[in-house]
Amino acid sequence: MDSMAGALLDAQVDLNPHQIDAALFATSNPLSRGVILADEVGLGKTIEAGLLIAQKWAERKRRILIIVPANLRKQWHQELADKFGLPAMILEAKSFRQASKDGSTNPFDATFSNGSGNGLGRDKIVICSYQFAAGKAQAVKDVAWDLVVVDEAHRLRNVYKPDNKTARILRDALSHTRKVFLTATPLQNSLLELYGLVSFIDDRVFGDLDSFRTQFSQLRDPGSFEALKQRISPICKRTLRRQVEAYVKYTRRIPLLREFKPGDDETRLYNLVTEYLQRDSLFALPNSQRQLITLVLRKLLASSSFAIAGALESLIRRLQQTLDEKAAPAPLIDELNQDYESLDETADELGAEAAEEEKIKTAQQIAAIRAEIADLDGFRQLAISITENAKGIALLQALKVAFVRLQELGAAKKAIIFTESRRTQDYLLSLLSKTEYADGVVLFNGSNNDPISRRVYAEWMERNKGTDRVSGSRSADTRAALVDYFRNNENPGGTIMIATEAGAEGINLQFCSLVINYDLPWNPQRIEQRIGRCHRYGQKHDVVVVNFLNRDNEADRRVYELLDQKFQLFDGVFGASDEVLGAVESGVDFERRIADIYQNCRHPNDIHTAFEQLQLDLAGEISDAMLNARKSLLENFDEVVQERLKIAKRDAASSLDRLERLLMRFTRAMLDGHAEFEGDALAFTLTHVPSVITNMGDVSGEHIPLGRYELPRRSEEAHIYRLQHPLAQNLLRAALRQPLEPTRLHLDYDAYGLKVSVLEALRGQQGIAAVQLLRVESLGATEEYLLAAGWTDHQALDAEITEKLLALPGHAESLPRVDTPPTQAALSSALASSEQPPLDFAAAHVAIPEALRQELAGQKAVIIGNIERRNLGLFSDETEKLDAWADDLKVGLEREIKELDRRIKEIRTKSKGAATLSEKLDAQKDQRELEGQRDKKRRELFTRQDEIQARRDRLIDELEGQLQQNIVMADLFSCHWTLT
Repeated sequence: MDSMAGALLDAQVDLNPHQIDAALFATSNPLSRGVILADEVGLGKTIEAGLLIAQKWAERKRRILIIVPANLRKQWHQELADKFGLPAMILEAKSFRQASKDGSTNPFDATFSNGSGNGLGRDKIVICSYQFAAGKAQAVKDVAWDLVVVDEAHRLRNVYKPDNKTARILRDALSHTRKVFLTATPLQNSLLELYGLVSFIDDRVFGDLDSFRTQFSQLRDPGSFEALKQRISPICKRTLRRQVEAYVKYTRRIPLLREFKPGDDETRLYNLVTEYLQRDSLFALPNSQRQLITLVLRKLLASSSFAIAGALESLIRRLQQTLDEKAAPAPLIDELNQDYESLDETADELGAEAAEEEKIKTAQQIAAIRAEIADLDGFRQLAISITENAKGIALLQALKVAFVRLQELGAAKKAIIFTESRRTQDYLLSLLSKTEYADGVVLFNGSNNDPISRRVYAEWMERNKGTDRVSGSRSADTRAALVDYFRNNENPGGTIMIATEAGAEGINLQFCSLVINYDLPWNPQRIEQRIGRCHRYGQKHDVVVVNFLNRDNEADRRVYELLDQKFQLFDGVFGASDEVLGAVESGVDFERRIADIYQNCRHPNDIHTAFEQLQLDLAGEISDAMLNARKSLLENFDEVVQERLKIAKRDAASSLDRLERLLMRFTRAMLDGHAEFEGDALAFTLTHVPSVITNMGDVSGEHIPLGRYELPRRSEEAHIYRLQHPLAQNLLRAALRQPLEPTRLHLDYDAYGLKVSVLEALRGQQGIAAVQLLRVESLGATEEYLLAAGWTDHQALDAEITEKLLALPGHAESLPRVDTPPTQAALSSALASSEQPPLDFAAAHVAIPEALRQELAGQKAVIIGNIERRNLGLFSDETEKLDAWADDLKVGLEREIKELDRRIKEIRTKSKGAATLSEKLDAQKDQRELEGQRDKKRRELFTRQDEIQARRDRLIDELEGQLQQNIVMADLFSCHWTLT
């Protein structure tokens, strides 16, 4: 637990025991090539991964890659910044090209300071989508990653299938990295999916696919079942919601559906645009992007007349530019993206390619384009003439009903309205500005550059000037300002945020209990993310979810029924289940199937048939057999889990409390005279940056702001003081550089303020204390500080008493200097190898009595013994794994030989019963041929066994190399002490 304590301290989130338990599981085996964290939906797998990332970051192992679905990139970016204070960058086509232009040979590796300078470089975690990582697989492979996190990793579970190209490309690119997979559904349709994910993590857990099928495809044999469970238990960890109910309180989702009937002009517009999109040939839509753009236009058509009017204007302008030939038309996808902000992500998921402009050649084509422009202009004029949308009127009615429901629930009158269109967002702002909600409306989108947002940002900047809340990024600070405004504004009529899809990614709104889907996405995962902005850990009330339904549109009705009844998105405690969301490997693929129904089905019967087929396709999302297999293989008894979580909670609280006190005591000592500390010493106000920092030639104190500091998870109205904060890091570096003086510590028992019986007997005594550093390099580096203290008669105190003694307050008295002890050179060399500045060890040494040296040697022996026992256990586990892997590889060949033996026996029987000489000769020939095949297979088996054994031996040699110990022991300091 102590190894994780720094990450726990820095986290700006209340951690639950199961999250800490998962992080400890992932770090428990330094030989592991990765883990699968498979908690049920809603248990915070992102937080678990964040702890692992924060721990790597603290160890200065900062080559970290996060691969996620495109629509989760911003959310991860924001979560790392908000909850862990970690910097990250989203790498996609545009930023990749820019980095390459700027001279980077590999933009995936371009963000790292590579240990240069003062160690406070601009390292950043890299976030990218699945498609982008696969498209740049060689660049990914060329980086020596310290950790790779893959979210929604069930997308990779079919990696064993030859046609799953993306998964297979990523498996090759990440084959030598330590990986963490996050998924609630590691097992959906077949045990082979579990084979795929586990083998992606570590290809030495199982042999090949055929041997896995032979041994584990049928789990009726209890022995095979237990063998499989034993194989995957070191890699896969799953916690259930019912197991953590003591720590996580859940609220419900309450659905509210409002039906509306479009006006005659709205219906006519819908039918005209639908007919246009169903034409066989369109000049306005590039052929290579027609599917993508058709999907987007249909979403804008369903959003509002204002949204589709703007899109039609873009189509007309593009066609007119084509005719004029004065300039190349602007890419249509770029124009539409200004309104439909999720377009880039949808294009990324669909793999849409850039459009190539077709040259207009004939008079016939020119005439057809002019006719198409005339049609589009007619549609646009109709759209512009519609000044009131029936769905907008339904929204006003829904708000009244929903706010009444919030009052009944005791929740604040706050609502977030989601739309997929910027133009619809502007329409809703105009609509609400004429109601009692006018003074409480704020927008949230990709640019946040409207007058209201600029005013909110300016007020927020003034209010938070000089605090840690100001990041320096206008985009990030504007987002924070708008969320604060939404949280704190108490407009009597109600406070409303109108947000676009892309704009609201990554924000947490658990103070809001009303989610309104003005536009309903077809992607169930996107809906879940929307509702999850509010219905999440920390929400104190049930969440009302409002949806709208066009009662005259049969396709709309069937989509809503599917999302509501099949996916169960809008009702209950947990929303969409693991099983159903897991059935949709890609939400965008599901969205595309619905778009195809709208595009190709022109009659109610066609729509009915298509949706029935879609329902059938989803019906087999997970069989009872797979549910039982998942439960038995991946889940543990509730009592066992709950007991483990109790221990994790207790140990985490103890380590966190100890580290917080140590950090603040150290800070108080280093900032003496430069800061004012509050009563509990868990917060302070920095009045000026101390000279111990500014005097370091390679470090500037300019980036360390003055003002109030507090530890994480407090009021959030001050600078968040973490171990990784520049102030703490610079104080640590300054302390390491300070010369150590020969010292007598005058320890004051009364000043401690608490009764410690074992120390009362020592009052009036004096003696010598010593501190040594033990560094053991074996499967990573372990550093331990050994403390020993003795009386004047050189009798050593118990180690626990020594720790209590040296924790007492007091003051130091300088003594005459002596020569530097020779052991310091070894220590400086050891520390230099760990990327830390070497300590400036001055003559701070007094002779260490033999009794104290024996005590220190005893502590050293205990630590080394523990490390050796750990390594022995790890070595045994790895050799057992390798033995099982080697046996697996032999299974396939042995199975083939057994099959040949069976066929030879059949032919012998047939030969004995042959009625004619000809039949008997034919049988003998067949037998001889099969015996030849069998003998060949036997020789192959012997050869393969030798090859497998040689591979196993090489792996064992590699393992032995990792287990070699390099031990460095050095005196840090020794001093006199007195206790009064």
